Amino acid sequence: MKEARYFYVPRAAGETELPTEEAQHALRVLRLQGGDEIFLMDGEGSFFRAEVSVASSKHCLYDIKESLPQDKTWHARIHLAIAPTKMMDRIEWMVEKATEVGFDEVTFLNCKFSERKTIRTDRVDKIVVSAMKQSRKAWKPLVNELAAFKDFIQQPREGRKFIAHCYDEVEKADLFTLVQQMDSDEDVTVLVGPEGDFSIDEVRLAMANGYESVSLGNSRLRTETAGLMAVTMAQLAKRK
Repeated sequence: MKEARYFYVPRAAGETELPTEEAQHALRVLRLQGGDEIFLMDGEGSFFRAEVSVASSKHCLYDIKESLPQDKTWHARIHLAIAPTKMMDRIEWMVEKATEVGFDEVTFLNCKFSERKTIRTDRVDKIVVSAMKQSRKAWKPLVNELAAFKDFIQQPREGRKFIAHCYDEVEKADLFTLVQQMDSDEDVTVLVGPEGDFSIDEVRLAMANGYESVSLGNSRLRTETAGLMAVTMAQLAKRK
């Protein structure tokens, strides 16, 4: 039995051709031919069973045979806002694993102690797509551009908002306990700081803008581990 081949095609129901990169993989790596069965994912909750209609040197056209709407496996939206690490491969690993676990949105933060001030969101987006296909996630997480910390926290957001930090002088609650107590349809936004943590002023500013001070447990975590832990806690509490 052949393994199902999945391709990411935004607005797949209204298209007839694989995007360029997906077509190259289908034609050059998998060597698909006319009549081969493929599965499409639109990143918005639907899979489609399709058949290759034309396989040329550069183009791979398809006909949709069946629409397969998917049920989301967790409630509400999970949004991680995190300061990128100096070594970008660490944050890319985190985003890949968070996609496999299941979350809805990531925003990168420029904080006072951030060591990285630029980020290639196009590269991160490709990693998200790859992880989404590998883990068969019907919803593609949204990848946002780098945002100034102050600008981000001042934007209105639905649901509960949390900031994870390591300052002993600021009272903290346990994130997992709080998200377990939330209504299932409440959105979750969690902030995770850079390798030097948020500044104490950033923590207090976030709290003044409605963010709740939280801990991710008793261990001291690297930035990318803390981000994955926050997503996992929210996922476990919100899963259906």
